[in-house]
Amino acid sequence: MKRIIIFSLILLFFCSCGGNNDYSPKPRGYFRIVFPEKSYQPYTASCPFTFLYPKYATIEPDHHADAKPCWINVQFPQFNGTLHLSYMPIRSKKEFDELVEDAHKLTFKHTIKATGIDEGTISYPDRKIYGIYYTIDGNAASSLQFFLTDSTKNYIRGALYFNTAPRLDSIQPVLTFVKQDVNVLIKSFRWK
Repeated sequence: MKRIIIFSLILLFFCSCGGNNDYSPKPRGYFRIVFPEKSYQPYTASCPFTFLYPKYATIEPDHHADAKPCWINVQFPQFNGTLHLSYMPIRSKKEFDELVEDAHKLTFKHTIKATGIDEGTISYPDRKIYGIYYTIDGNAASSLQFFLTDSTKNYIRGALYFNTAPRLDSIQPVLTFVKQDVNVLIKSFRWK
């Protein structure tokens, strides 16, 4: 009986020591994201502009206390994100310069968390649409901002935010998907 117990203990010892010693913690997992099929519809409200936006998004007026007419939010409910669009009529060259400078300042407020900010020029002279597209890299609150103008009468600014902690590695697939929608919005944008 004593031999059986000793033999069992030795066998148990060798079995527990063997095997794979290459243990490493598994990376944190995230939920699988199911992206809807790309499909667009026109926005043609009483505002002085039109554009295409995704059918899986909704548009609602901005309800902040300082919101002005034609300030709208393009909501992406399944991604917990919002593209804020703020329209301003231009009444003078000074006002236009201030709006452009404000867009620049608001974008560069993200430099605290951003690892880089790239600027791209938007130019569609046949439609009188000009602007700047800002790509903000890193864990900033907003990863994409832009403004569009005809340089004389109209100006609109856009800023994309997700209602979640800004961790680029976790929102990157969604950000890439929604950036395509923002690019369609910009390319289809028209002044009325």
